[in-house]
Amino acid sequence: MALTIVAGFCLQAATGRSTFGAPPLVHLHAFIFFGWVVLFVAQSFLVSRGSIALHRRLGWVGVGWASAMVLVGIYTTIAMTRNAATPFFFLPAYFLVMNILTILCFGGLVVVAISMRKRTEWHRRLMFCAMAILTGPAFGRLLPIPLFVPYAEWGVFASVMLWPLIAIFADRRRRGQVHPALWWGTATIILMQASMTLMAHSVIGLKLYAVSTAGYRGATIAPLAFPMPPSSPLITGR
Repeated sequence: MALTIVAGFCLQAATGRSTFGAPPLVHLHAFIFFGWVVLFVAQSFLVSRGSIALHRRLGWVGVGWASAMVLVGIYTTIAMTRNAATPFFFLPAYFLVMNILTILCFGGLVVVAISMRKRTEWHRRLMFCAMAILTGPAFGRLLPIPLFVPYAEWGVFASVMLWPLIAIFADRRRRGQVHPALWWGTATIILMQASMTLMAHSVIGLKLYAVSTAGYRGATIAPLAFPMPPSSPLITGR
């Protein structure tokens, strides 16, 4: 999962779709979210080495780090929506709802996993599912997502679901049965995706978009219409 995230964002930089000239908020977002990837890998390494005491102490750093991710993630999403900077392959209202629900579900799984830290089999699988959720943006950069329009979100969802499916297969092979934590984690991801689609097209989703963009450029953009792609003649003047 860590390699997928690194690959996705490296490809973004290599193709010139992102630069270091991005606003400071974007850099802060990148630092915090990539920091979690480093922390997750480090925690997995510590467990594999039997350094449980250090793993537990570092886990409290993870609590604060995950909290910062939720706050910065939501704020960055609202800022992008306000500035009409949502990707052209997502409906603006869907992008707003998608990112907010994604980071809230991630945070929720982390909270439950930490609360069950003494039940190792639950803890590790719920943390695994939380991490899986974060690979969505990376797959969005690795896949030819513009070609998936108007079903881009389902391409990302199908990719994210590969991780819990791999875990389910591994559980069956090693234990003979799937641990309940994986079913709960997988159900959370599925429910998250269904909620995104329903909420984005609902009165609640449209109201959230209107409140978030009031007084900003995003308010002039139709929430349920795909924005013009960057290569459009209307944008480039060609």
